[in-house]
Amino acid sequence: MEHENELGHNSIHMPAPTAWPIVLALGVSLIVAGMVTSGYVSLLGFVLTVFAVVGWFCNVLPVEAAEFVEAKAEAVQIPIYRKSIEHLPVGPMHRKVVPVETFQFTTGLKGGFAGGSAMIVPASLFSLIKYHSLWYAMNLMAAGGFVSWAGQSDQFLAQFHLQGFLAAVAIHTVSSLLVGLLYGAMLPMFPRWPILTAGFIAPLLWTGLLSSVLGVVSPILNQRIDWYWFIPSQIAFGLVCGFVVNLQTKVRTPQFQALPFAVRAGLHASEQVDENDSSEGLK
Repeated sequence: MEHENELGHNSIHMPAPTAWPIVLALGVSLIVAGMVTSGYVSLLGFVLTVFAVVGWFCNVLPVEAAEFVEAKAEAVQIPIYRKSIEHLPVGPMHRKVVPVETFQFTTGLKGGFAGGSAMIVPASLFSLIKYHSLWYAMNLMAAGGFVSWAGQSDQFLAQFHLQGFLAAVAIHTVSSLLVGLLYGAMLPMFPRWPILTAGFIAPLLWTGLLSSVLGVVSPILNQRIDWYWFIPSQIAFGLVCGFVVNLQTKVRTPQFQALPFAVRAGLHASEQVDENDSSEGLK
């Protein structure tokens, strides 16, 4: 009641804000994610869940945490017409809400093909230097699709196998094109440092995600992969793919083309739009 007297009679009794529900959701998500990745992830999720449950209960028991929020009276204007089209607001954040430009669909395919070709160079060097063969890295990639290759020796993987060659080419081509499409859609969102994002940040994030699930997806690849060579291969892919994507011409997005001409031209015509809508509504 003291707080209510300080703020006035217009204060509203509200529950105190707390971040424990978000922490609890994160903990449960990590527990589930650890079932298919690593037990340490589940352990971290369990610790967060326990802390969140205790913290959340402390906010309600023995006395519920609350606060008084002052209610301010505002005049509400009721329009006498109904807008037929809801226009997006024009402001300094407009380009971030609706991207003005993006890349064509084929741009990601070109970048993925170029990045996949560049990735072959460090992978081939790894095979030559460590196993004195060009086929080891290729057969190791193909081994994830063949159950019978799970227990094969390094000498077997260092030899040429037509089945492994075709499987590795198919896996590498499809994955490179898919990641290239992702780069084509992602780079317009980071216009300031595209090469940094494509060449270093994205490959490192992708490597960290792959290392946590590789034991489930391909146990043989997880046992024999050399991360000191795999990371430079991913960086080579990202640098070349990002460079090729950025060389392509950007096109206007359909969302931007659907905006009124006054907005596309950069003019502040919100009052004119409201007048036109109001006249259409009265008609």
